[in-house]
Amino acid sequence: MHGIGAQELGPRLARAVAGLPGGPLMSVPSFSLAGRVALVTGAGGGIGAALAAALAGAGAAVALMGRDAAALDARCTAIRGSGGRALAVRADVRILEEIEAACARVHETLGSLDILINNAGVEESRASLQVDEALWDRILDTNLKGAFFCAQAAARRMGAGASILNLCSLTCEVGVAGSAAYGASKAGLLALTRTLAVEWAARGVRVNAIAPGYFRTPLTEPFFVSPAWQQQMLESIPLRRFGELADLAGAAVFLCSAAAAYVTGQVLYVDGGYLAAL
Repeated sequence: MHGIGAQELGPRLARAVAGLPGGPLMSVPSFSLAGRVALVTGAGGGIGAALAAALAGAGAAVALMGRDAAALDARCTAIRGSGGRALAVRADVRILEEIEAACARVHETLGSLDILINNAGVEESRASLQVDEALWDRILDTNLKGAFFCAQAAARRMGAGASILNLCSLTCEVGVAGSAAYGASKAGLLALTRTLAVEWAARGVRVNAIAPGYFRTPLTEPFFVSPAWQQQMLESIPLRRFGELADLAGAAVFLCSAAAAYVTGQVLYVDGGYLAAL
């Protein structure tokens, strides 16, 4: 490569990758979500609110779904204040009739439904011998059953090029004491992600997942109250810090955009290297 300037090296590499020596440059896939309509569940706070804001920032019109109407309205006001389009939709993912009504309202109000982020989730750490049926059902009905029926209701309204993104967890890969129901729900959600990706590929609907590592949110706050736990976990994370909500934005936008048009049935772990270090 002697004698090739830096400005020429990039184009030559692009042509080589494209298999078109001397031909036109490879086009860069778009990460823009302009013109797309997204529905985010569990969007009243935490990861759901952050992902809704990220999609809006990428150009999507976003419907925020959850049970706390006041929290949803506040998040929508913030998105609109930044120039985005946002719609608050109060619904409980454990109630199928409310899921159906929410998806219908989004489709009718915003004109389409192109993206679904299944983020709604609950957790309550409890020793497995102390887990009762009520706790098991509350967690599985929200994290797994609710996610499936949200995906089903959304997919019925989606066209080719649509995307569904499920929120999985490190518990898909490692056992965490006290998280039997939660781990079962998230491992089931990963299996569901792959199944729907295979089944709905013919419809042009992609289904993927992201799995956050250790992020401080209202859901995980009970763990973070212990300084000893924090120190132990930081020593297990190669990047030596906990995740920040902004760390999830790029992964979510990528998987929901045309840049990931050939990606389906995958889970992207956003964990600072935690799993790699095990």
